[in-house]
Amino acid sequence: MYCITDEQIEYILNDIRRNGVEMEDLQLNLLDHICCKVEQEFKEHDDFERFYKQAVKQLCRNNLHEIEEETINLLTFKNYYVMKKAMMISGGVSTVIFLFGCFFKLMHWPGASVLLLLGIVLISFVFLPLSMLLMGREPNKTTQDHITLITGTLAGILYSMAVLFTVMHWPGSSALWFTTVGVSLFVFIPFYFFTGIRKPEKKLNTIFTSVLLIGATGLIFTMLRVRQPKPVQMYSYIKNEQLLKTMQHTMPNNPDKLVTEINTTCEQLKALVLQQYIGQPSFPANYDEQKIVINEDHMGNFFFTDKTAGALLGKLRSAVSNYNAAAADDNKIPVDHSVIDVGGDNNELFTNISLLNTMTQIQMYVTIAAKPAAATAVAAK
Repeated sequence: MYCITDEQIEYILNDIRRNGVEMEDLQLNLLDHICCKVEQEFKEHDDFERFYKQAVKQLCRNNLHEIEEETINLLTFKNYYVMKKAMMISGGVSTVIFLFGCFFKLMHWPGASVLLLLGIVLISFVFLPLSMLLMGREPNKTTQDHITLITGTLAGILYSMAVLFTVMHWPGSSALWFTTVGVSLFVFIPFYFFTGIRKPEKKLNTIFTSVLLIGATGLIFTMLRVRQPKPVQMYSYIKNEQLLKTMQHTMPNNPDKLVTEINTTCEQLKALVLQQYIGQPSFPANYDEQKIVINEDHMGNFFFTDKTAGALLGKLRSAVSNYNAAAADDNKIPVDHSVIDVGGDNNELFTNISLLNTMTQIQMYVTIAAKPAAATAVAAK
């Protein structure tokens, strides 16, 4: 066994301190470990400095200061490695789920909304907060660095929620987008820029990243379309509804149960669609004053994910089929290339406005077709 000298012990201790290890207990523990290794494995004819460097490389990747950082994390943050593992797992799982959700949404397959919801929620409320906590525990973090981390995490959560609300067609998506843009432009990016620009080694990277962040935020703001186009299709639907109500009031009531079933089912389907897009089952008379707007949008897999909507659509298809089977050729309801067409392809691709108008037009057809029979029945009485 080799007997280490006092000069070599002094050399090791000075090198440990020179590498940034400040904790005295850790210095002595490292010194003891390395000395034991030298005494057990070092041979007198070997180069001591080369052997020592190889021994240090076996302890850490870059330098001995890494050991002190890990020790501090273990002492001050007992669940550090558990949270680090949870962060990596949640990041990977949420990304995979989100990508599958995007693909399912693109293909209009069932389950897309559930996958998107789960993926975005995991990113927003598990991955991002854990990342902020772990990065905040790194040494030499200033108050400005912590503020940048917090505002950046907040901007990321807001961005994720804005995307989720937009994809799910939930009310409040526009407000979330404006809030996200405001927090990014006036809080996060300024803190990030002025914190990084003061550090010479990070100056160029800070400028480059800040320009990219401003550009990305500007693109998001442009996509918001501050001045929304006039919803012409919505106004067309409202006029059709007004015309339908007039026809139903001016014509005698039809006692036919099949016609009643068609009218009731159409009203229920329209109420479901409007509830999803404007938050209420019908347009109020003062919709302009309330600034209620519904822009044309693809329904996606609405009839797959909403069991009530799917059941009502099936009920309406059956009722319309029975009605057409009993009606004369001139009074049949045309269903080709509409959501009622069972044999049509990609029925889930119809838009919300086209679906609403289809329901209203079906009600118009049965109202007009029922006029002669109803009028005869009234005259007979």
